[in-house]
Amino acid sequence: MKEHIVKLNLPYPILFGRDGIDRVGEVVGKYSPRAEKILVATDTNVERLYTERVMQSLEEKGFEPYRFIIEAGEKSKNTSSYLNLITTLAVRGFKRTDAVVALGGGVVGDLAGFAAATYMRGIDLYQVPTSLLAMIDSSIGGKTGVDLPQGKNLLGAFWQPKAVIIDVLALDTLPEDEWKNGIGEGIKYACLAGGRILEILQGNLKENICEFVELCAKYKADIVVADERESGLRKLLNLGHTVGHAIEKKSEYKVPHGVAVANGIEVMVRTAYEHGEITFLQYDEIQSLLDKYDMSITCVKHEIADCFAMDKKAEGKDCISVVTFGGAGDCKVEKMTINELKTYINIG
Repeated sequence: MKEHIVKLNLPYPILFGRDGIDRVGEVVGKYSPRAEKILVATDTNVERLYTERVMQSLEEKGFEPYRFIIEAGEKSKNTSSYLNLITTLAVRGFKRTDAVVALGGGVVGDLAGFAAATYMRGIDLYQVPTSLLAMIDSSIGGKTGVDLPQGKNLLGAFWQPKAVIIDVLALDTLPEDEWKNGIGEGIKYACLAGGRILEILQGNLKENICEFVELCAKYKADIVVADERESGLRKLLNLGHTVGHAIEKKSEYKVPHGVAVANGIEVMVRTAYEHGEITFLQYDEIQSLLDKYDMSITCVKHEIADCFAMDKKAEGKDCISVVTFGGAGDCKVEKMTINELKTYINIG
């Protein structure tokens, strides 16, 4: 497997390959040599496809594996699922030297990661993403958490994994709606980085999927190294997320995360053009991607505005960090009041 090291105080590898799912036991054995019990957390979609292979790879390396399965979908990323997972670890007698493997998409990774971060004040975590969105974004960087009724990701912690294992062959079983979900987040990287990531999305993504996954993952890893706790540069990764999270919440999570983010990006790109901050060519470059991958949804902006104040990017009494678009490869973090944001994107 190819290796890219995330060079934090406690460095860890992102491993890229076509056999990663069958080598989970090998990787856990290398980075958690004192572990005995491993909890494989997954969802109802992924469980039937890959869990047995992961369990077998762990057993072959002498581990005692257990499984924890949640219903697929964002609605499972809640405090009830979290407490059930924590209770399972306790009932099974997991110690601080044991580990959790998050096998699945972003929901599983966030939930299992938060459990690993908080059980006995932290046990080892391995991210094994099986969706495009998780491979290029959510499995990297240590953000973990669950949703509250008041908003998305309001309960969470930073907890870096011991390793991220990316097996691109898992994408062979990915449903088309999950491809779309991941591409929505991929468009964010095209906006932030431009260059080859943008070129791949403009061309044939599936023919270049290995390169695309590696480029996006490495881009995010480099930002995480520069700003692990999201005090500055890492806030760029929230492009499209202020509006996107509001869309998710208002739809009761029927609109998936990546599609919601893509629509949040559309709002920011169109707003930048309307304010004369970018040219038509810069606007059209991104709008063409959104059209190509059919990201458009019906979004009544004034209906989502009341979600902004409870966004986790809100600061102080009435401020929020917003990522503005100045063209592919030129995005900036700006602080606005909630009312300034509403005015900027022309709400009410």
